[in-house]
Amino acid sequence: MTDQDIAKQVTLKHISQIAEKLGLDQEQLDLYGKYKAKLPHSIIDREKVKKSNLILVTAISPTPAGEGKTTMSIGLSEGLHQLGKRTIVVLREPSLGPVFGIKGGATGGGYSQVLPMEDINLHFTGDFSAIEKAHNLLSAVIDNNIQSKTNSLGIDARTVKWKRVMDMNDRALRHIIVGLGGTTSGVPRETGFDITAASEIMAILCLSDNLEDLKRRLGNIFVGYTFQKKPIYARDLKVEGAMAALLKEAIKPNLVQTIEGNPAIIHGGPFANIAQGTNSVIATRMGMSLADYTVTEAGFGADLGAEKFLDIKCQSAGIAPKAVVLTATIRALKYHGGAPLSDLTTPNPDAVKKGLPNLEKHLENVKQFGITPIIAINRFVSDSDEEIAIIKEFAESIGIRVALAEVWAKGGKGALELAQQVVETVEASKGTFTPVYSWDMDVTSKIEAIATKIYGADQVEYSAQAKKDLQTIAELGLEALPICIAKTQKSLSDNPKLLGRPKDFTITIREIEIAAGAGFLVPISGEMMRMPGLPAHPASENISIDNEGNITGLF
Repeated sequence: MTDQDIAKQVTLKHISQIAEKLGLDQEQLDLYGKYKAKLPHSIIDREKVKKSNLILVTAISPTPAGEGKTTMSIGLSEGLHQLGKRTIVVLREPSLGPVFGIKGGATGGGYSQVLPMEDINLHFTGDFSAIEKAHNLLSAVIDNNIQSKTNSLGIDARTVKWKRVMDMNDRALRHIIVGLGGTTSGVPRETGFDITAASEIMAILCLSDNLEDLKRRLGNIFVGYTFQKKPIYARDLKVEGAMAALLKEAIKPNLVQTIEGNPAIIHGGPFANIAQGTNSVIATRMGMSLADYTVTEAGFGADLGAEKFLDIKCQSAGIAPKAVVLTATIRALKYHGGAPLSDLTTPNPDAVKKGLPNLEKHLENVKQFGITPIIAINRFVSDSDEEIAIIKEFAESIGIRVALAEVWAKGGKGALELAQQVVETVEASKGTFTPVYSWDMDVTSKIEAIATKIYGADQVEYSAQAKKDLQTIAELGLEALPICIAKTQKSLSDNPKLLGRPKDFTITIREIEIAAGAGFLVPISGEMMRMPGLPAHPASENISIDNEGNITGLF
């Protein structure tokens, strides 16, 4: 059966019943129908957050075959429930771009899903739409101010890098010219569209403490310069209040349920190759306020999502995981070991062995943060016992816990071994979380710490533009911000063709963007795509709906 077939077999519980499991009553819920609800910030209890056990699920370098971090996160939470642990899983929201493009939905898979999967994968509670509107309001105000003769700040349009966004893959909008049509239609200039998940507003929402902090961060968005070289921020345009008002509901986390009827919080959706790649601080704190074990995930491999989760989100929010689950698949290891994509379901023990260095590097990275990693082998039907044994033997040889997880096929029952390993690791945790760098370090030292310690690079080179950007950052007094490197997710390096564990390579920073509202700097390595395109045969070709409203073809 497809994931959608499995999901449709489940009789959903009213969301108030799910809330009861967390000790919440219906009066505390903002209902969005029978199966979805918004949760108020008043639920957060900082003292309970300190006592809760946070578990981060990450993965080895991703491959086209997919590694299943979300599926693993949901399955692990189900397994912990079956061990009698008060648990909640906290995840990101899916973007419509991937849903209708290549990747498909992002609500887990098989018997390890969050529901209602159709709603979550489509408009859900409107959070992405609100973020899109808040972002585009600033875009409209910027162009209006450039056009204005009576309320002008004198913005030099050539210095404005703020684009517009939409939650769809549309390559035709990457580079556009606005303001055509005459003197009343704006000032012509080059700009473009990014996908909503790449918006700085998304990053801001996911790092904000509350509405007041959200408004402050929105006001700090760097827009550009005047003709007199004065920096302009969103607060100078007096737009941050209206933007925050548009996000009044979007800043509240969403409560849904798992296939096994357990609570799940889903909120925010920044990508990990260009932003911090994790759900909101508010949602994570809320989960930790409501449960003894909070399972969350970070996008792409541990070099991207996990590094940013630990160095940016954890330092910003004052939280830290007590264990990290590193998801690995036999298919991915074979790919990193040189096997072609078309042969990943064919048994190939030698390719698995050759792919182990990628797993080894990610384990080393997790341990650099002072956190104990656990390998979760996400089992697929094509995996052979010999291939699985290779990973287990490798883990034993380096003293790392490992568990075979069959969450796609068995749900929580398939994660019992992993859940037990997590409990034992948490109980033995000494709380020695140590970031890879201090925010107080200079910008180049922070970049080089990530590049050398996490990616394994020998050195970092900076283009002429990047050096100019470093001067701008210093002039604006933003050197103390953390670093959110944008690079390919396909390799530990900035070259997507270098699989496995590359060595003797240089990371090249071609420019550094300023996300002053989000509160981080974005060094860009390689060509990063912020507005994806659709494939020749997008997933949307398979999606339809009948007269009764039943959706089909959503995976």
